[in-house]
Amino acid sequence: MSSDAYNWIEQSLATIHKADWYRSVKTIQGSPGAIIQMEGRSLINFASNDYLGLAGDERLIQAAVAACQKFGTGSTGSRLLSGHRELHRELEVAIAALKQTEDALVFSSGYLANMGAIAALVGKRDLILSDLYNHSSLKNGAILSGATIIEYPHCDVETLKNQLIQQRDRYRRCLIITDSVFSMDGDLCPLPDLLQLATQFNCMLLIDEAHATGVFGTTGAGCVEHFGCTGSKIVQVGTLSKALGSLGGYVAGAAALIDFLRNRAASWIYTTALSPADSAAALAAVNIVQQEPERRDRLWQNVHGLKQLLQQLPLKLLPSESPILCIQLESAADALKVGLQLTTSGIFAPAIRPPTVPTSRIRLSVMVTHQTVHIEKLLAVLNKIK
Repeated sequence: MSSDAYNWIEQSLATIHKADWYRSVKTIQGSPGAIIQMEGRSLINFASNDYLGLAGDERLIQAAVAACQKFGTGSTGSRLLSGHRELHRELEVAIAALKQTEDALVFSSGYLANMGAIAALVGKRDLILSDLYNHSSLKNGAILSGATIIEYPHCDVETLKNQLIQQRDRYRRCLIITDSVFSMDGDLCPLPDLLQLATQFNCMLLIDEAHATGVFGTTGAGCVEHFGCTGSKIVQVGTLSKALGSLGGYVAGAAALIDFLRNRAASWIYTTALSPADSAAALAAVNIVQQEPERRDRLWQNVHGLKQLLQQLPLKLLPSESPILCIQLESAADALKVGLQLTTSGIFAPAIRPPTVPTSRIRLSVMVTHQTVHIEKLLAVLNKIK
């Protein structure tokens, strides 16, 4: 037996390298946008979740600066102690109005929102049914809850129904959890079918609107609005860090649900409140989403245009109904090779590999700030890659 209890770490790193799973950070300089500066190079950015181009919007920047000047840089404590500011409540009211729910609760990240909500809603006597492709925050929230977890095949409603028939009566409560837009594939959950099953089998339904908020729906409220399910009993979780260009997370839903989470969601109760700057920037973004629907229109023009052009190339494009478009590749090594070729040619679209996803791919994320010349350059480069 080794005398060094940490020897296994080096061995694990060697295994990660051998499998082509090793990851390292890439430093981006300057403001976000369609063109970024990375490691001394100018690259067209197809790796960002800044769908509406708000992360660098001057209105968000000025809102954040003004909040810092008024409230300082940090919230100094949890919301239930010294951390609550009027900005937090203004943001929650704005999110509830956007989502058309009775109330909302803001967390310090979307990850914390999922962890806190799931662990508060179910426990050891309960059942969670989880889509196989769910985000890590949903999966880890389920584990933290202590509930029995059954994963159903990706978007497989029939299997989910059979699992409910077999298992539902054995448990006190049941929670179905799913992403609304799956972040590494770009497809959508079958929300109307899930809602019908939740009603039929007396289940709660939690959906993560991280990649849908601001992007889907007539008013940008997300997939709940997109599918015509507004007003239904759904626990809606989301993030402020993607289309809303800031940082933080939220849960939106019935007033009683939100009041319960204020008293039982550990990841809200026991962490420092979202900073004034992030809160103010997110609030400005929510207002812009509601006041400027043309941003979504331009985004979707970019998405549909690029998708049609990609389908003409000899590539394996995964099914997608969102601004996330994925090109599947045979192996992690192939994905790394293509990712490097893209970077060398001036395109930033890194490889996504296991264990994050079951199959390796290049993930393209479309933004409203992409211009025709950017899309043409991407297609020209992809057309040359063998």
